[in-house]
Amino acid sequence: MKRAADPYRDLDVIDSRAPRFNQATIGVLAVLAVTTGWWWLLGLLGAQLVVGLTLGRRFCLPCLAYFELVQPLFGEGTLEDTRPPRFANLVGAVFLTSATVAYAAGFATLGAVLGGTVAALALLAAATGFCTGCEAYKLGSFLVGKPFVSCPLPPRVD
Repeated sequence: MKRAADPYRDLDVIDSRAPRFNQATIGVLAVLAVTTGWWWLLGLLGAQLVVGLTLGRRFCLPCLAYFELVQPLFGEGTLEDTRPPRFANLVGAVFLTSATVAYAAGFATLGAVLGGTVAALALLAAATGFCTGCEAYKLGSFLVGKPFVSCPLPPRVD
């Protein structure tokens, strides 16, 4: 399969389906964590987001699954700017870490609300393509006087 962008080197762009795959993974596992009371799983999800954000896609387990297993089967989707999904992952990591701390401190209801919020928004994004964190990034860019302009994407090679 020929890719227009290398998923591990071309870090300014990403296959638009990769964040949706990550959101589906995070959403399903967060629902599992909240419904079963396995609050430690929320911590693992948050840690995985932090690892992916700091060390790159090669260390992000859902990213590896997508780029090595799913993308070769279905091909590369349209390319998009990585800044909004990265910001959404950062917000998700903060919420998941906060949920874990809340559970560990004995505030199970707060932990469940925070974890449930991540689950709901991640599954909404995966199902519809509407990413609340991505839209918040774009709105924030506008509010600080630097409207979001997507980086130049490489031409599509078919």
